[in-house]
Amino acid sequence: MLTMGNDQMNPITEDDIANYLANSPDFFERHAQLLAAVQLTSPHGNRAVSLQERQAEMLREKIKALEHRIMDMVRHGNENMVISDRVHRWARGMLLVQSTRALPATLVTDLQSQFMVPQVALKVWDVDARYAQEPFAQGVSEDARTFAASLTQPYCGVNSGIEAAGWLGDPATAMSIALIPLRAGAVNSPGPAFGMLVLASPDPQRFQSGLATDFLERIAELASAALSRLRPR
Repeated sequence: MLTMGNDQMNPITEDDIANYLANSPDFFERHAQLLAAVQLTSPHGNRAVSLQERQAEMLREKIKALEHRIMDMVRHGNENMVISDRVHRWARGMLLVQSTRALPATLVTDLQSQFMVPQVALKVWDVDARYAQEPFAQGVSEDARTFAASLTQPYCGVNSGIEAAGWLGDPATAMSIALIPLRAGAVNSPGPAFGMLVLASPDPQRFQSGLATDFLERIAELASAALSRLRPR
């Protein structure tokens, strides 16, 4: 440690040097020979490399990282296009159904096939009297209706014995489920639900908790609009 008289001076730190160089861009102009003399350790081994070579390596790494990001963006874009096309075909199928009574079954079958969901179930309540005895309007308790009304967005998670899982053909194999409330308007709009879709998979990760629900919300809005034909006018 340097001293001068009785006053103790602080040693120069690496941060001091870094700050000086960052704020003195003309330093290497005055000491150009240092650029050729500086030797750094390569990240790809213990060999020494010049400053210029190390900068080139850093630039290559940045370019590689940007290429990976672009590839990810392209992949996600392609995936979104595939999903958009499936939603289009599913919505088109619902529009082509002429029999209102057959609409729920068509909605479920097409949803299951287009999106490769192993199990799908649907219940609709407060329907017009003409449909009150249909299977899709039967077997819904008041608790299930209250639960559907409480959902402000689709629920994704493990099958923990929720009543709606019992609407599935084989509840025992449903390891993860998505519960989608059906409402007039957006999923998170105020007001009671008039139905609920259940999607299920034997894969515990298919509808895991924390899954983004934007796509499921679009499914809910389209299904709700189509099934509004079953409600009293």
